[in-house]
Amino acid sequence: MPGTPAARSPLTSHEHARERARNHVHGRFRLRTARWAAARVGARTVGAAADGERGDVPGWVLVTLMTAGLVLALWALAGPALTAVFSDSIARVTGAIGG
Repeated sequence: MPGTPAARSPLTSHEHARERARNHVHGRFRLRTARWAAARVGARTVGAAADGERGDVPGWVLVTLMTAGLVLALWALAGPALTAVFSDSIARVTGAIGG
């Protein structure tokens, strides 16, 4: 019939086998690629969390050490004056209560 589209010619058994093999190889490649991509995304996500946490620890250690250093420096410089202020305050409070 002139108005109908031409039907696709059937594949020979050899062509059919080649087509199946090609689809099988491409399918395996797509599967391997998908698995690889999922593993990379998972590794990147886990690695990012681990790197982010690991990056915070040195910062907090530095803050803690600097704070301890400042406390020691203030204590060395103003220790006697702070002790006198504390002693006077306690004496006034206990004197007001006891007196």
